[in-house]
Amino acid sequence: MNSANEMNVEFDSVAKNESFARVIVASFITSTNPTLEEVSDIKTAVSEAVTNAIIHGYEKGAGKIWIRTVVEDRSVYIEVRDKGIGIADVKQAMEPLFTTKPEEERSGMGFSFMEAFMDRLEVESAAGDGTVVKMWKEIGAPAPHYE
Repeated sequence: MNSANEMNVEFDSVAKNESFARVIVASFITSTNPTLEEVSDIKTAVSEAVTNAIIHGYEKGAGKIWIRTVVEDRSVYIEVRDKGIGIADVKQAMEPLFTTKPEEERSGMGFSFMEAFMDRLEVESAAGDGTVVKMWKEIGAPAPHYE
């Protein structure tokens, strides 16, 4: 009988912690026996979510980022939360190429990458209230078959 295994981590919203976030989540999910590609997908999605929190949520200022990861059997759930400025229009923010920081040469592809690399993505946010990015991935799921 498998039961859920959960990890919660809090860290400062500084760029050097983005790689830390990738590594701890990748390490935590090893019990699911993921492929290298699945690990890479999850690391990329976590990296994008944490980078968004640092650059957009806190506008590179001081703040905290929380990551919650739950593994149950071969299902992985990852939540990246900040208490930053929030997103006024989540639907617009999730549009490919949309960015609020063009002067920083941001590609506007963060949410698109998260959607591409994970099985499911939900974003909850409100201006002034922070953002929660929720991501799910089934490890060992068959690749989609396109004809």
